[in-house]
Amino acid sequence: MSTIFTRIVNGEIPCYKIAEDENFLAFLDINPLQEGHTLVIPKMEVNYIFDMEDDLHAGLWNYARKIGKALEKVVPCKRIGITVIGLEVPHAHIHLIPLKTLYDMDFRKPKLSFTPEEFADIARRIADAIEE
Repeated sequence: MSTIFTRIVNGEIPCYKIAEDENFLAFLDINPLQEGHTLVIPKMEVNYIFDMEDDLHAGLWNYARKIGKALEKVVPCKRIGITVIGLEVPHAHIHLIPLKTLYDMDFRKPKLSFTPEEFADIARRIADAIEE
């Protein structure tokens, strides 16, 4: 059975897409810890990030860097935090989270709520800030 992320890649479930290419997809987390909390995934379904082939693994991190640089231009923060947990969805992914404090990445915190229009606006602003 496909993961929720594979279903997003296949267009079966909508997302607030920031960017994609033939191998990777970046979209907003719908249960964000901070404004702009973004997920970067390989389109190929791989459960564990360390099981990825070297080229795909390196490509995922390079793609995340590109998205992270755009994200920090749009969301006021000290830096972009990065985490790979891998327990909640069995599909390798990187969380990019704008940080003002160390505690902004505490996954026990209540999640933020945005309207669909706010999510769409955030995604558009990040997408517009991506440098090719």
